[in-house]
Amino acid sequence: MRSIKSLIFLALTGAAGQVLAGGIQLYEVGQEGAGLANAGSAALASDPSVLMSNPAGIAALKGTQVSFNGQAVLGDLGFRRDSANDFAGNEGGNPLPMLPGSSFFISHQIDERASVGFGLYGNFGLSADYDDDWAGRYFTQKSTLLGISLQPTFAYAINDKVSVGIGPRLVVGYYNTEMAVDNNALLPVSPFKEDGQVQYKDSTTGVGLNLGLRYQLDARTTLGLAYTSKVKLDFEDSPQVQGLRNPLLNQALSGLQGNGLELQMSIPQTLTLSVAHQLNEQWTLLGSANWQDWSDFGDIGVSLDTAAGSAIGTVSRQYQDTWHLSLGAQRLLSPKLRWNMGVAYDSSAVKDKDRTVDNPMNETWRLATGLHYELADDMDLNVNYSLAWLGDMDVHQSKRSGETLCGQYPNSALHIIGGGVTWRF
Repeated sequence: MRSIKSLIFLALTGAAGQVLAGGIQLYEVGQEGAGLANAGSAALASDPSVLMSNPAGIAALKGTQVSFNGQAVLGDLGFRRDSANDFAGNEGGNPLPMLPGSSFFISHQIDERASVGFGLYGNFGLSADYDDDWAGRYFTQKSTLLGISLQPTFAYAINDKVSVGIGPRLVVGYYNTEMAVDNNALLPVSPFKEDGQVQYKDSTTGVGLNLGLRYQLDARTTLGLAYTSKVKLDFEDSPQVQGLRNPLLNQALSGLQGNGLELQMSIPQTLTLSVAHQLNEQWTLLGSANWQDWSDFGDIGVSLDTAAGSAIGTVSRQYQDTWHLSLGAQRLLSPKLRWNMGVAYDSSAVKDKDRTVDNPMNETWRLATGLHYELADDMDLNVNYSLAWLGDMDVHQSKRSGETLCGQYPNSALHIIGGGVTWRF
């Protein structure tokens, strides 16, 4: 009976592991660099938000600077069933209508060499919210994974060319998922019209480290190298089951609410190399190459403790590492107005055959633009827009029974609108 309980529960909750709609770790948190599609992110140092991309960057900032930023992620996602689909229900609507966010950064120059800073930002996680009675409700209905980072930072200019930085990072993680339970499972006939539901939610903390190096190659060219470590998030909660009327499922899942389920996730480690080159007084050219360790995020250890003992299983999403390449430019339109633009490509963290509806990720193209305006001698304003294009995403996801959810997310995209203000003292 213990193994039956475990297998049924893993079958019901196996889709709950990943919830990043689009599988994207956001580069955009409203800062000026959001209008560059991440190009030059580890080399540029125009405001305190650079500590998120490269802690060494704040060594180049004078005095005390404070930035407030905000952004909204608007999803354009819609599932369309095909003829091979086995599940009844509607198509779920747009699972990501809007996800707001904000950030705060501050830097302070201690002396000519040393600087300190602090950042409060959320650049990890998205949310999915489908209609409750959609065709994929037995895989997921609602799911949210968010990571909020608190990062004190220290940077030191070794000489006029080289600066280094370190930023210990505390991440507060929140995870919530809801999915339907088929009350007619394991029964020869279907007497029940309504589904049951399983909910799992928890919050936790994890720690990591951001390291950075910034090198002034010459008067016009700056190089940046930045590393962010893995941040492990361990969630543990007693799943809540409601509306379960099937006596066989009730027997198999008896005691579930009194026992804990552990989910282990890792925000992936990353490595970024950037360059910024001032071509002339009007134009600056930028580029970045980035690696993200999504293969580590994809293996999730699951521990299910029952009244009779414990059973351990592993749900693997078969995730793979991703690569990012971006190119951008800044055009000085006037002494106070700067125009930013960029294009970027991110490889997919999942192969087409392994794509799931709780995280329908794909390779992504980004087009970004923005404006930076000097409102006063001590105040700057920026606005930006990014289009993240995921294209067509096919999904063929099966249950242990053999039933398969088949369809496509056609012409999928995310729109990210943001902006911020920076004060200098």
